[in-house]
Amino acid sequence: MLLDAFEREQHILVPEAAHAQNSLGRIVPEQEFPVRTCFQRDRDRIIHCKSFRRLKDKTQVFIAPDDDHYRTRLTHTLEVMQIARTISRALGLNEDLTEAIALGHDLGHTPFGHAGERALDKIFGGFHHNEQSLRVVDVLEKDGRGLNLTMEVRDGILNHSGRRKTITLEAEVVQLADRMAYVNHDIDDALRAGLITNAQLPQMPVAVLGATISKRINAMIFSVLEASQDLRGIRMNQREWQAMDELRNFLFEKVYRTPATIQQENKITEQLKLTFDYLLNHPDILPSGLRQQNKSSSLSRAVCDYIAGMTDYFALRLFNQLGF
Repeated sequence: MLLDAFEREQHILVPEAAHAQNSLGRIVPEQEFPVRTCFQRDRDRIIHCKSFRRLKDKTQVFIAPDDDHYRTRLTHTLEVMQIARTISRALGLNEDLTEAIALGHDLGHTPFGHAGERALDKIFGGFHHNEQSLRVVDVLEKDGRGLNLTMEVRDGILNHSGRRKTITLEAEVVQLADRMAYVNHDIDDALRAGLITNAQLPQMPVAVLGATISKRINAMIFSVLEASQDLRGIRMNQREWQAMDELRNFLFEKVYRTPATIQQENKITEQLKLTFDYLLNHPDILPSGLRQQNKSSSLSRAVCDYIAGMTDYFALRLFNQLGF
């Protein structure tokens, strides 16, 4: 006899997991169906939305690179999802919820990665990509109707950054998987770019986690599984956490905040500021749907939404068209 989706969850999930039948629901209530749980439907809505597709041309670390093998914001998202699913499955948590949060966590990211985010924060004031991601799924997608996601997925998207308080263990998994993914794949991309060498990697993290990306990810995952068995929270053993943190600090010094990247960021900030001001003075350039969605808010909010949604290549073309 076939089990419906909710019955299957009862068979495979631990009591501490987020069960779809106990979901806090959606802002606008909807009828649920036995074939797919609400979390499965959220995942599918995210995969099919326009913001998700645009992630393929948004920066992870390297802006509009010529090499096809550097990570983009989309491939980062997929790597976060895979690590998070592995952890959730091993702990008996809800993979569908984990996957939905992971796939949606960076939908609000700007062109040019964190450089673009910092630029918009200076220009618009109070811009944070996690809050913009929630705005995307609540307000901007589907011509202003939003995706009407469950509260659990919305919470995970909003609170994925850092160690912010979340309402599900699955969201905590994504928080940690996000850092695990970018620390490892950004090292891999920096090695490919020749910005660093394997010999430069700090000795302690290499000794603790391993000398290759696969070994480091495996070591981190096993550390999380060992430390989180009691399901009182998702965490990593202190030894591996310190090793990961040292690698992260190394990346800030050697990759993220070098004089060259700071100079590039300053140029991006200047170009985005000129573009922002131009759009404020020429609102007719904004898509009509976006102007309609922001009727009750300010024009600057509409301009911010427009710029935040751009891909790197769209933004660069617009800079050229406007002579910036």
